Amino acid sequence: MGSRSEERRREVLRRLEELGKTVLEQIKEGKSPHIDIPVRSLSNIEFDEEKMMLKLGSKVAKRSFLNVAHTRKFMQTLLVAAFAKELVEQNLHTSLRDMYYALKRTIPGTKENTFEEQTESDAVVVDIEVAKDILREEMHLNADVRGRVVGDVTIIDRGDEVDWSKLGSGGWAIPSNVEDIEFKEVNADYILVVEKNAAFERMHEDKFWKKENMILITTQGQAARGVRRLIHRLAFEHNLPVIVFTDADAYGWYIYSVIKWGSMNLAHVSDKLGTPQAKYVGLTISDIDKYHLENYTIKAKDVDIKRAKELLNYPWFQKKEWQRELQLMIKKGYKAELEALSSRGLRFMTQTYLPEKIENKEFLP
Repeated sequence: MGSRSEERRREVLRRLEELGKTVLEQIKEGKSPHIDIPVRSLSNIEFDEEKMMLKLGSKVAKRSFLNVAHTRKFMQTLLVAAFAKELVEQNLHTSLRDMYYALKRTIPGTKENTFEEQTESDAVVVDIEVAKDILREEMHLNADVRGRVVGDVTIIDRGDEVDWSKLGSGGWAIPSNVEDIEFKEVNADYILVVEKNAAFERMHEDKFWKKENMILITTQGQAARGVRRLIHRLAFEHNLPVIVFTDADAYGWYIYSVIKWGSMNLAHVSDKLGTPQAKYVGLTISDIDKYHLENYTIKAKDVDIKRAKELLNYPWFQKKEWQRELQLMIKKGYKAELEALSSRGLRFMTQTYLPEKIENKEFLP
């Protein structure tokens, strides 16, 4: 494990131990033991105009052991924190599902279970993230793998050297935990993040990433935490521009916004998952006219229009370029998938559309 990872591991241990020591001191002093946890409701989420990302506000709630309404959640919080501390100490990793089963039991002498559903233990993990400012992944708790990457990059992953340029048609499957990955060599001019697998495979087969000297990532829909963290690390640690490529619809554009500004449910870790310097290359509603894709659009459903209207009011979509695209979608009543570009030829995306737009820097902010 590299020095960066080892130093951070010690800090995570210190913060978890601090949580337990604070409760112990409160008991010794005859006080009602409690844990302070920042409030994660929408009313406590703000958009930081200076940093250009979502963040939690200053509201804090006390989780007190002697408050009957809090007692069970208090117990669950200490159980999860102790479990995470053991994982980090032993340098073991496990899934959120495994943790749930490892901690689920009936309390002796009662009919009460420590946890009923995994949603309870998952929520407590987020509480600890917020309270101690540490990532779930830094507590060695992992989720499902989603996302792939290819590029001229060599990494060290748990002692194994992995070359992203030599993994065949599939690329490297991005794990949910990328905290301990060391970048041995990174040769790229920028990162291109694409929503769809089909577009990723087209670009990979055409070796577009090699011609452009870039790192190609697919999110496979909404970007998972591991994907967002990998983008963030590459962008900040290697000073790489990030360009995002999604469907021309409100849901595709929201995928972009989550990569760039963070998300409401994970506002507490936007500074570790968000990449504010990201730019959007397409697909846009304007492109439909420009590239003659009118016959390959899809009629927008009521839910699509409703979502577009919601985005119109988000502070981070107030730039005139985004207001124009959102209003165009609402006015025209249609959307388009990345695959619509294939109507101009299977290699139109990699030989014309993306090279032209990227070279001319035709990006939305």
